[in-house]
Amino acid sequence: MRFPKRVNAYCPRCNAYTEHTVSIYHQGKRRELAEGQRRYNRKLKGYGSSPKPKQKRFAKVNKKIALVLTCTKCGYKLHKSLGRMKRIELV
Repeated sequence: MRFPKRVNAYCPRCNAYTEHTVSIYHQGKRRELAEGQRRYNRKLKGYGSSPKPKQKRFAKVNKKIALVLTCTKCGYKLHKSLGRMKRIELV
C-alpha cells in the first residue's frame, strides 16, 4: 500500500485539522528492569525454559501496521492503525 508522507488530520491539542508528518511505528527496546519483564525472566528460569509451548504452524503471514502522525504545529503524536498488510510505502 502507498501512503502519503504528509496528511491533514485532526489534532486534539490544536483542536483543528492540521498537517501531520507520517512515519511507521517501530517497537522500542524492552526494559529489562520492568516488572513484567522481570516476571517473565523468572518464569523462564529452571528446567521448563518456556512458559508456553512454541507455535509450530503460523497462520498469519503479515503484521499489523501502525502509523505515527506527528502534528507539524505543536508536535503532538497520534497513532493510527491500518490493519494487516505485507508491505507499506510512504510516498
